Amino acid sequence: MTDAMEAEFDVMAEWTRQAIRQLGEDYALPAACQGSASPVALDWLANACAVTTGTRLLDVGGGTGGPAAYAAHRFGALPVLVDPMPGACRAAHELFGLSAVVGTGEALPIATGAFPAVWCLGVLCTTPRRPALLAELRRVLADEGDLGLLVFERHAARLDDTPEGNDFPAPAELDRQLDAAGFVIVDRLAWRDLAPAPPSWSERADRVQAVIAAEHGADPRYRIAQEQQQRIGDLLADGEVRGELVHVRATGRS
Repeated sequence: MTDAMEAEFDVMAEWTRQAIRQLGEDYALPAACQGSASPVALDWLANACAVTTGTRLLDVGGGTGGPAAYAAHRFGALPVLVDPMPGACRAAHELFGLSAVVGTGEALPIATGAFPAVWCLGVLCTTPRRPALLAELRRVLADEGDLGLLVFERHAARLDDTPEGNDFPAPAELDRQLDAAGFVIVDRLAWRDLAPAPPSWSERADRVQAVIAAEHGADPRYRIAQEQQQRIGDLLADGEVRGELVHVRATGRS
């Protein structure tokens, strides 16, 4: 894991936790979902993956816990979160009371076939070991179980300013890797076709970011995290990278 990714996903997670504690719990969900999903996207994923009351949901690379907490609060899911960053796991547990375990996606500390539903949001582009990660997602997912993905895909032959530590798959490459890991694609939705988040949601997320900037803007790690986010923002704005929600289902094991 690079220093830039630690700044973006671990240090920022701790600062986000602190800012939410300062502002109040009404700011927790919007801030903890920022960068991974909006309510509209999470509703789509939950419905696609048949998440309902009592569904055991594993969120791999779940960060500060926003999407998992949303699934619990809105759909009654019973989520467990795994993330490689200790600060993110600590924030997820302290903000939402989630079961959060430190671990990498390529070696999940989870039993085989333990979950009927798994989410992995904005994670596949953060590792060049995508086949290993997909194999682990298949391993922990029950046969015929549902996997919900938010994937950022490369739509240009070459990217000039890729954020450090990122490796964006081309759509055809992703499809091949999903098939090789034992998944069939059920449905997909382009990120650009989603309705925007409600203004109150975005305003609360922005308020948390403003507090972080005011308190940590002079910290070099803040600058590094902002540069990472600016790079991905520019790629998305130019259409060189595009977000997509993908619902896939695990095939039976041989």
